[in-house]
Amino acid sequence: MDLQKVIGNNIKEIRERRKLTLDAAARQTGVSRSMLAQIEKGDVNPTISVLWKIANGYKVSFTSLVDDRAGSSLLIRGDEVEPLTEADGKYRNYPAFPFRDDRLFETYRIEIGAGGELAAQPHMAGTEEYLTVFAGEVEIRAGEEVFCLAAGDSLRFRADQDHSYKNTGETVAWISMLIYYGKE
Repeated sequence: MDLQKVIGNNIKEIRERRKLTLDAAARQTGVSRSMLAQIEKGDVNPTISVLWKIANGYKVSFTSLVDDRAGSSLLIRGDEVEPLTEADGKYRNYPAFPFRDDRLFETYRIEIGAGGELAAQPHMAGTEEYLTVFAGEVEIRAGEEVFCLAAGDSLRFRADQDHSYKNTGETVAWISMLIYYGKE
């Protein structure tokens, strides 16, 4: 799967379905017109932060931008998923189960290399994240709260505020993430 092309097609489809010009889409998302045009053409590989800005601006789920799957049953092989990367490749996000209207959540497998971190912008009002750490040590900041988690620990927090993820250990941290789009 060519993730760049999938992302570009999905973003263009959402914009066109809403009858937005690139200028109007840029105002709504906070992403420049030229960047949106390059993403829609599949010419650039957008960062996770840029994709979150677009998702939040369009008020859609993150996976609606990266999803290229259909059907009632879905098997995802780990080696078939292209990660989205940030922090010089130290933060890798592997999209798994996409958001659907009949299911108000989406899931990801997150891999954070030693010293890697990501600061995330607030999601839509009422959004919660559910994390479980399977390996390593991470620090999660949610608003003013700070949580230190190790393998086996789980956390739920409101994600409609600034939040961040940081690997505080010496090895790779593996996290399962579920984002729930609740009703405010």
